[in-house]
Amino acid sequence: MSTPVRAAFDALDLPTVVVVGGGFAGLEMIHRLAGKAYKVILLDKNNYHCFQPLLYQVATGSLGADSIAHPLRRTVGPMPNVIYRMGEVLRVKPEENCVETDHGCVPYDHLVLATGTVTNFFGNRQIAEEAMQLKSINQALDIRSDFLQDFEAALYLDDEQAQRQRLNFVIVGGGPSGVELAGALAEIRKTIVKHEYREMHNERMQIHLVDSNHVVLGNFSSKPQRLALEYLNKLGVNVIFGQQVTGFDGSTLTFKDGSTMETNTVIWAAGVKGLPIPGIEASVEERSGRYKVDAFNRVVGTKNIYALGDIAQSTADVQWPRGHPQIAPVAIQQAKSLAKNLLQKSVDEWKPFVYHDKGSMATIGRYKAVVDIGKLHFGGPIAWSMWLFVHLMSIVGFRSRVMVLTNWAWKYLSWKNTIRLIIRPYVRKNSVNIDPVVSGSGTEAQRR
Repeated sequence: MSTPVRAAFDALDLPTVVVVGGGFAGLEMIHRLAGKAYKVILLDKNNYHCFQPLLYQVATGSLGADSIAHPLRRTVGPMPNVIYRMGEVLRVKPEENCVETDHGCVPYDHLVLATGTVTNFFGNRQIAEEAMQLKSINQALDIRSDFLQDFEAALYLDDEQAQRQRLNFVIVGGGPSGVELAGALAEIRKTIVKHEYREMHNERMQIHLVDSNHVVLGNFSSKPQRLALEYLNKLGVNVIFGQQVTGFDGSTLTFKDGSTMETNTVIWAAGVKGLPIPGIEASVEERSGRYKVDAFNRVVGTKNIYALGDIAQSTADVQWPRGHPQIAPVAIQQAKSLAKNLLQKSVDEWKPFVYHDKGSMATIGRYKAVVDIGKLHFGGPIAWSMWLFVHLMSIVGFRSRVMVLTNWAWKYLSWKNTIRLIIRPYVRKNSVNIDPVVSGSGTEAQRR
């Protein structure tokens, strides 16, 4: 039997917009269309929005998972023309104007795809099976359990070499995610390991950051790159440039030049790729796996299907010939632009999307961050304070902001990571973890 709310929604004689993915782009779309002349259906396989820029803090025990996750129903609840359905989208059927889900078909007048991306292992199945990744809350909790379990296991090892292997942590990829994670682990060595694991030598814990390029933060300008490397070196992170990882069997990491490194933990942060939904394969750019879109974010070759955020690759913006950056501000701005166009009376009034670059920032530990905004390129405590403020204000939900602020305050006053509990022990399963993701845009950290 239909509830009054469902009956009222079904009774709305309005065109239907189906939004796939409750990330930055999807959330912005439903906010912009709330109370407008559309029926909006939000589809996501998770019932929460994940603030991915702070996933690394969940992985390193600074924040709990509920601090960066916001229930989608709490957002949708007050919106009379918006409903949420939990489910996985299996196929797009453009000829029928519907999407097939694991709970049946959902018809649409306009379809918005904002499904984000998955980790790119560049076809190396062995690394995909053995390495860890940081794209979801589950994976962040796995990393947290893994390094805490390694600390405990190392205490039982009498052989120094075996202990060093257990305490060797390798992060592949020198982008913002890799740099921030390396900095956080280095601070754990400096504080937690030194003071709470006194039976072992904390210097035996080593953090290695590997990148095939010769700079960290490749999309930043030269000064922030130099400062970031300086901060990492001061924290004792071993930065390895010009090396390409070709294999990892669970205990030995292999480089392209034939050299190896003994380690039990490799965290892969070397890139992302799109995982398009079957049905409109002709519109996908083969190398990146992203949907090719025009100036209005309409998927090339379709009339009423749009792609936003990380999964979209513009073919129209000459300033970004390889597509816009895969960051949250792009996703949010694209959603604002598309929603504004959909609310116009005529397609003739639509305006093309123009990305306004608000800059980039990354943090590398306490009082250490870099900012790259226009002609401003600097680092240090002021940059760190800016990073804290921007990320705190960008989190969805007042409760989450309070929780994050409280945890940060305790951490920086006490020099202790708040959460160091092995609630769900991590067990390596030797299985590829590249699931179709119906979740958010903005897979790299938010850089504004």
